[in-house]
Amino acid sequence: MKLKNLAWLIAIGISCAPAFGQWQWLDASGRKVYSDRPPPAEVPEKNILRRPGQVRPTSEATEPPAPASAGTKPAGGAAAAAEDPLEKKKKEAEAAEAAKKKAEEEKQRQLKADNCKRAKAAKAALTSGMRMARINDKGEREILDDAARAAELKRIDEAILANCE
Repeated sequence: MKLKNLAWLIAIGISCAPAFGQWQWLDASGRKVYSDRPPPAEVPEKNILRRPGQVRPTSEATEPPAPASAGTKPAGGAAAAAEDPLEKKKKEAEAAEAAKKKAEEEKQRQLKADNCKRAKAAKAALTSGMRMARINDKGEREILDDAARAAELKRIDEAILANCE
């Protein structure tokens, strides 16, 4: 029994298929005309409401289409609706990227400020005249002589120039 009903449904579907190949237009008196053939040549393009293959008429079909977008105007609304989520995701990704970049810049700015503070403190210690020592490669303490102190002061001045604004 189910197979018989399925066969009837298929037969009805096939017999309705030509209905999708219908033209719809407004004639000279303003009445809607349905046909399986295209409208006569005297019917202006703006009065053609539906063409074969176009499932449902759109409100845009009553307006004259632009020459370049004659076939894409009805699909334009659907494409714009489909792009909205894509545009939203793109904007969110751009915002996340901008926030990430801003956080990285803030981190770099904070790092430079810390380096500037340390360099100024080291310069103050070096110029104070106190005896300074550092650990060499062997792990031994060595006292800085005047040449080493001048070299260290030069290195600290370069760090101050690079990190302090």
